[in-house]
Amino acid sequence: MVYLMLADGFEVTEALTTVDVLRRAKVDLLTVGVTGKEVTASCKIKVEADISPDEVELDRLDAVILPGGLDGTKNLGSSKFVDGVLDFALDNDKYICAICAAPSILAKKGILNGKNATCFPGCEVAEDKVNYTGEPAVRDGKVITGKGAGCTIPFGLLIAESLCSKEVANHVSSTMQCP
Repeated sequence: MVYLMLADGFEVTEALTTVDVLRRAKVDLLTVGVTGKEVTASCKIKVEADISPDEVELDRLDAVILPGGLDGTKNLGSSKFVDGVLDFALDNDKYICAICAAPSILAKKGILNGKNATCFPGCEVAEDKVNYTGEPAVRDGKVITGKGAGCTIPFGLLIAESLCSKEVANHVSSTMQCP
């Protein structure tokens, strides 16, 4: 199971396009309303999350995804629930994925130390410990990061490739008419 965390102020493209790509790849994915079942995006679009934090089954976790958005990142970063899920994923060798400003949460926790990563320019944290590549999407071990909203499809496809296969990711890419 993949859990995509939604908090008020999330970037709608980074969250919902990632959901779309992964569901096209037939990945079991649920959105989790960290700040409530109804979550408001940075552009004021209201989204109803699939489940609330108390419905998350960590023993089923394959990956956790954190979309960006400055306020969304701040809300995710201050959530003890999200912190616990990240700790579980790290301790159990599960995928940890973040895009835009959200990789800063991973950097602050030391998850990106010694890794290649990417994030929205200006959101770099612990630059002396992380190799920020500036690429649209980067995988280093079980950590996948994306640069920003315009890079969401490559980010989603990299997650699909990691969880499923290159063939599945290529199929999704072709059905979406990606260049």
